[in-house]
Amino acid sequence: MSVAVETAWAPSEQSALPRVPLRSERAPAALVQHSLIECKRLLVTWARDPATTIQTLIYPALTLLMLHVVLGTTIDKATGAPSVYGSVSMITLVAAMSGAVVSALGFKTEQATGLLGRFWTMPIHRAAGLTGRLLAEAIRVLITTLFVIVIGVCIGFRFWNGPLAALALIALPVLFGVAFAVLVTALATVSEGVLLVNIVSIVNTLLMFFNSGFVPVYAYPSWLQKTVQNQPMSTAIDAMKGLCWDGPVAVPLLKTLAWTLGAIVIFAYPAIRGYRRSAERSG
Repeated sequence: MSVAVETAWAPSEQSALPRVPLRSERAPAALVQHSLIECKRLLVTWARDPATTIQTLIYPALTLLMLHVVLGTTIDKATGAPSVYGSVSMITLVAAMSGAVVSALGFKTEQATGLLGRFWTMPIHRAAGLTGRLLAEAIRVLITTLFVIVIGVCIGFRFWNGPLAALALIALPVLFGVAFAVLVTALATVSEGVLLVNIVSIVNTLLMFFNSGFVPVYAYPSWLQKTVQNQPMSTAIDAMKGLCWDGPVAVPLLKTLAWTLGAIVIFAYPAIRGYRRSAERSG
C-alpha cells in the first residue's frame, strides 16, 4: 500500500518544476537587471506623485513662459540676440537641479520608513539601488528637457545646426543632471531634509542668477565676469547656445565636461559610502 501511495504521488518528469540557474547577486548581469527594476520602481512612483509631476514638467514650462513674457523682449533689444536660446538652455539645467532635490527627499523618506533597509537585506546587487536611482534621474531629466524644448519651439526656439548638434544639446542637461544628482545624493546621506533643501536652494539661486542665460557675460560687472563665464551652468548654456544657434561650442563644451565628470569623480565615493551607511541604518 505504501509503495502504491509513493508511486501515485511521485512527480513525473513532465510535471517537475524547471531548474532555475543560480546567479550570484554580485554578478554584472544582476547589477543591470536589478538597476532597471529599481529605475522602473522610481519612475512609476514619481509618475503617480502630483508634486513630482509639477516639479518635473509644469514648473519649468511656466518659468520659461514667464521669462519670455516678462524679460524676453527687453533682453532681445538690450543684447541684439534672441533670448529664447539662452532661456531654454538655462531652464533645462535649472529643472535638472531642482528635480534632483525632489529625488533626494524621496531618498530620505525611504530611509526614514525603513524601505531602504528592507531592500538592503534582500538578495539584490548592492550597487543597484544607487545606479537605478541615477538612471531614473537621467530619464527624468531627458523627459523634462524634451518638454521644455517643445515649449521653447512654440515661442521661437529652433535647431539651426542639424540633428547631431540637437542630440548633443539634449544630452548635455542629462549629463549635467546626473552629475548634480551624484552631488545631492552625497549631501543627502549626511544631512537632514530641511538642511539639504536650504543648501541646494542657495546653490541653485546663485547659479541661476549669475550665468550667461539671462544676459551675456559682458553685461555683468568686470570683476564678476570671469566667475560668471566659467561657472558650470554658464559653460553648459554657452555650449547649448552654440549647438542650437550661434557661438563657440568646443571650449564651453570641454569646460562643461570637466565640471560634470569632475563632480561625478569627486562625489561618487561619498555617495556610495553614504548610501550604504544609510541603508544599513534605515528604519
